[in-house]
Amino acid sequence: MKKKLQALALIFLFISCEEGALDSQSLENFAGYSDLELPGDRYNEFGENEFLNATEFPISTFSTDADGASYSNVRRFIQQDKRLPPKAAVRTEELINYFNLDYPFEESVHPIALNGEVSDCPWADGHKLVRIGLKGKTIPQSEQPSANFVYLIDVSGSMASEDKLELLKNGFKLFVDGLSENDKVAIVTYAGSAGVVLESTPGNEKDKIKNAIDLLGSGGNTAGAEGIITAYEIAQQNFIPEGNNRIIIGTDGDFNVGPSSQDELISLIEEKRDSGIFLTVLGVGRGNLNDGSLEQIANNGNGNYEYIDTIEQLRKVFMYEYNKFYTVAKDVKIQVEFNPDYVEAYRLIGYENRVLNNEDFEDDSKDAGEIGAGQNVTALYEIKPKSGVVSRSERTFKIDFRYKLPNSETSQPIGLDVFDTGNTFEQSSDFMKFTASAASFSMLLTDSTFKGTSNYPDILNWLNETSLNDEHNFKSEFKNIVAAAEGM
Repeated sequence: MKKKLQALALIFLFISCEEGALDSQSLENFAGYSDLELPGDRYNEFGENEFLNATEFPISTFSTDADGASYSNVRRFIQQDKRLPPKAAVRTEELINYFNLDYPFEESVHPIALNGEVSDCPWADGHKLVRIGLKGKTIPQSEQPSANFVYLIDVSGSMASEDKLELLKNGFKLFVDGLSENDKVAIVTYAGSAGVVLESTPGNEKDKIKNAIDLLGSGGNTAGAEGIITAYEIAQQNFIPEGNNRIIIGTDGDFNVGPSSQDELISLIEEKRDSGIFLTVLGVGRGNLNDGSLEQIANNGNGNYEYIDTIEQLRKVFMYEYNKFYTVAKDVKIQVEFNPDYVEAYRLIGYENRVLNNEDFEDDSKDAGEIGAGQNVTALYEIKPKSGVVSRSERTFKIDFRYKLPNSETSQPIGLDVFDTGNTFEQSSDFMKFTASAASFSMLLTDSTFKGTSNYPDILNWLNETSLNDEHNFKSEFKNIVAAAEGM
């Protein structure tokens, strides 16, 4: 009944507009009708983290997030749609972690390396900014384990456009070029039901795999859950012990047959994640992109989430960052202990849907984020220092990490102490300036309560002061996006 009433309301609106029966005030009132569900992309809303008192809450715990989907989706809104994104589409940590920052990695017993620093906060006088950096170890191509990939491709009717199925097909074919003879690929599709288009095939039979991809067409409803179940069955049948077992799903997330609610899909994924099979989720398209479900499927399924908006983004995901399809550490958790003698309050910037209870830190049954080979992850805290207290010899905060090796269910600890050396923001590293720029940009896009003096010209100045490696010009493109957003 609700949908029928909404449809009638829309019809009334269009007829009234045609006949001039609605004045501007009536139209404004109608547009504010909150129960009217218009078609469009779907996002989850998480708000933003508040400042916490360091005496009352000295410990902060969260899961890493190495996704980059939010950034490329924001880019699509600004570059292609010529408009600012909806606030819920902006996830600060994904704007930051989209970029390769070349954090150093020194050989050690751990597959992740840590670094951190403190400087003045550029958008809040008297506040400090804390950067926490993680780097996954690089795996040379000659040492990459054999891989068992399953492509799970949505071929439903909603995928019938150039920016959806055709874009994905091009991407998967690029991916095939990187396969070795020791790898294997199966292709599962789903529309009204799931089907196996290609049984698991050796990676050196590239023409056979590409031909199967070329033959894919779209039509029908979307039985996403059935496709997920089938893909896990195929991956399990071809499981490689000590190898890289991964499902790569490409979809707009418009599930509408069988279990299709976000909660139902998360429950399904949670049942599968202990199978030793990792997950990469690729979102495509506009207008009915279910970003909320896709992000949560990745979060809860030992996976990561990327949004594909351009051919160059295809190259980034499938070629330039191919190593990320090889997980080096899973269930990575971060716990920060602030010294209340020096810190009055702190705020974790972003990661709103990744915050954990403190007791979750040592609970190995609690899921957390994954880090791929060569991948970097950054987290920022804004802190209010305690008034009148200055010390360069006492640590400002202590960071503890826990992670599991890809084939282990037991976590290992690693730690880092970080000191406030009194650096101004201008004296901070290029890593700090760049990540702070991304965070400040995110706060402007969402009109954050905590944006302080953030403004577009300052962000562009900070970016221009950095000289980070930019082999594929994604950082230069970021400057253009900031400038374009300022004009909007």
